[in-house]
Amino acid sequence: MAAHNEIGKLGEQLAADYLRQQGYAILETNWRLGRLEADIIAYMEGTIVIVEVKTRSSQGFGEPEDFVDYKKKKACIKLANAYVRLHWRDEEVRFDIISVIFSGEQYEIKHLEHAFSAIDVR
Repeated sequence: MAAHNEIGKLGEQLAADYLRQQGYAILETNWRLGRLEADIIAYMEGTIVIVEVKTRSSQGFGEPEDFVDYKKKKACIKLANAYVRLHWRDEEVRFDIISVIFSGEQYEIKHLEHAFSAIDVR
């Protein structure tokens, strides 16, 4: 596996662990619909949370969350709609971004709740 894929998988694992520590239940990781994939689908206090995880080994090119573009947001919304329909869920849905930035052996996690909404992406 390429180094960037390994760091991405580690970032997703750290993000899932972080969410569990915050009291979230992890419903799915790497949930797929065709070619689309949701990194994490979590649940907390009556809300389904679709989480996009962005991991970087530095901030040299900007904040990781800045790389969640319109196309990715639209894909997250499509995935959320499919997930609630296929699993017969009727809870509110929220879209979060978790960025994981590595600095050697250390890392920093930033959780952006309500990072975007379906209204923002039309």
